[in-house]
Amino acid sequence: MTVPEPAPRQDPELDRWITTGDLDELLREVDRRCDRGDWDGVVLLRDRARAATERGHQLWPAATFAEYRMALSAPPPWAAGVVEGGYLAPGPLTEVVAQDHTFAELADELPLGPARDQVAQERVLRGEVLAEDRRADGPATGLPGRLLAWEPGYRLAEYRPNGDARFPGPDPVRTTGPVPQRDGTTESADAADGARALADAVRHWRSHSEGSIRSSGVEGTAAGAVDAMVDGPATWAPVGLAEAVELLAWAAASGGARGRRRGAATGRFDAWWVLAVLTAQDDDWPVDPGPAAGELRWWVWEPGAAERLGSAPGWSCRLAVEDPVDGLAWALDATDRTPT
Repeated sequence: MTVPEPAPRQDPELDRWITTGDLDELLREVDRRCDRGDWDGVVLLRDRARAATERGHQLWPAATFAEYRMALSAPPPWAAGVVEGGYLAPGPLTEVVAQDHTFAELADELPLGPARDQVAQERVLRGEVLAEDRRADGPATGLPGRLLAWEPGYRLAEYRPNGDARFPGPDPVRTTGPVPQRDGTTESADAADGARALADAVRHWRSHSEGSIRSSGVEGTAAGAVDAMVDGPATWAPVGLAEAVELLAWAAASGGARGRRRGAATGRFDAWWVLAVLTAQDDDWPVDPGPAAGELRWWVWEPGAAERLGSAPGWSCRLAVEDPVDGLAWALDATDRTPT
């Protein structure tokens, strides 16, 4: 997967901006070349800025912006050729390229591998239906080439030509009642894998930002799982499977307050994997975990009394889930603060 090589050409203005390190003019020139469809010129600018960066000049934003614009707006040969690049772009270029290109347009330009699989799954999230044999080995392996009836309307990024992006989150759910407090709830080894899977889905909030993540797995009820992590009162509200998956997939797709976004396809996969683990189907992967996960009971929760809710700034993903058949329950408490 390579960007088409631009034909040799003289470009004295580009030479001057590279030599003088004029980053502002280089960024403007990326826009100008994209607007007139000079994709060979964008590739040339990207390559020259990248080479200058390797020599110690701080021109990497021009190279990154050039790849971002190609992924967003260029014809398939150029767009597909940059999906593994985009250093410090606002999101993964596998997601950027999928916003305005169909997989059918890109398929012949994308070799088998993780990037192709990610692009395919990003298109599935946007409603494209793909043949099963178009999946490749990669981080989203095992997901179907279509959205299933039990899945939510996933929250998708919106990328703009100026480099800005919008990452909408789920609508907040107002907690409606107190979580019953229980004494003596203990962690259960039988629930350890589920607790670990919940925390792993948002681990990047801690590793790439400044988030706090805790999870619990207990023998008993969801109230006991929440109580195992919280001293004092908490409130909650029941939600359906689709709402729980939407929240979990959004958190897994995001970068938290400071980290780089991971992409909606990754978020969907992580949410599916959590469901598979909670329903003890992870050894059978790939599997559709929806029917079994629909038998679980789900809540969103918040610490503190009802009158204190909504006062804490930042990002949060707090879920509780209960398996009434096996008598196990789990809770996740993931938070990250908005940068100030």
